[in-house]
Amino acid sequence: MAAIERVEISMVDLAPKVVRTDAIQAFVSQETPILRLFDTDGAIGTGYSYTIGTGGSSVVQLLHDHLAPVLVGRDADMVEDVWRTLLFKTHATWPGAVTSLALAAVDTALWDLRCRRAELPLYVLAGGAQEKVPVYTTEGGWLQLAPEELVEGALEAKERGFKGVKLKLGKPSVAEDAARVTAVREAVGPSLELMVDANQGLTLDQALRRAHALRELDLAWLEEPLPADDVAGHARLAAATTIPLAVGESLYSPGQFREYLVQGGCSVVQVDAARIGGITPWLKVAHLAEAFGLPVAPHFLMELHVSLAAAVPNGRWVEHIPQLDEIALSGVAIHEGFALPPEEPGLGIEWNWDAIEERRVGGTTLVVD
Repeated sequence: MAAIERVEISMVDLAPKVVRTDAIQAFVSQETPILRLFDTDGAIGTGYSYTIGTGGSSVVQLLHDHLAPVLVGRDADMVEDVWRTLLFKTHATWPGAVTSLALAAVDTALWDLRCRRAELPLYVLAGGAQEKVPVYTTEGGWLQLAPEELVEGALEAKERGFKGVKLKLGKPSVAEDAARVTAVREAVGPSLELMVDANQGLTLDQALRRAHALRELDLAWLEEPLPADDVAGHARLAAATTIPLAVGESLYSPGQFREYLVQGGCSVVQVDAARIGGITPWLKVAHLAEAFGLPVAPHFLMELHVSLAAAVPNGRWVEHIPQLDEIALSGVAIHEGFALPPEEPGLGIEWNWDAIEERRVGGTTLVVD
């Protein structure tokens, strides 16, 4: 049995390519913790997670002080066993963002190592359900953009072959939000899917009014209309509108997703591999959604999620927001509006270690062996 003999932890900080604002926040930076596992047989697995500007140093310290020491000497092939061991190790701080992000860095590294050993790409080893997944873009739909900029971005996305465009909600009035989305729908026509995202910025009465105002625009979904912990509110809204509700980027355990599905508060499952704690729980949520007859449209992490969405039969969409261009030599292949999962063994991310070294926060790598 090979065993993990060394863990390396570092972090890079990446600036967003465009200004990104929504109803409650700005995406000011992408702190990216990176974890490498070195096995006694020479195998290496690399995993990562991300923040949108805060908490990255806390993730790194949690990994170094509490999780990495547990990994040394463990059998990396026992992915489920390792994940559950770390889960109970962090029981007092889970579920929650910092703990889940740390667990995700470990779990994605374990899956990368497992796939490399098996000489299989992630999308095949994790299920192998489909060879391409439709892709939509969010980069032209941020809240600070004027209506004419939204229209320009949507038309450009349509010309480039994207199957859908997501627009942010959160202007002071219903009329302003509705006018922005209406302008885009009139410009692009009925063939392009439109999604809208309120980023938890609405109250139930505000969400009900916006859903009513947008009802004739044939929206693919209304995303995070209410605070993520308001399951009952989402269920009431879902019962009052024909627009599908998309939820998941701010949920941190399979049990939280279960409550949404049981109560009927979600029609599109947006599970995020970093925020759920890795690939292992991501797959559990995806299959749970399948059992309820619901699609999965994962949030962010396009470089990883293209493989996961292709691994499951209900992987409906991949969200196009490039996150790793500055530190990866590979990118997501897109052909005629479909994202193609990498065929290389592992996660399919070819890391640019020189670029990572240049951008490393603090200038050092933490090591546990």
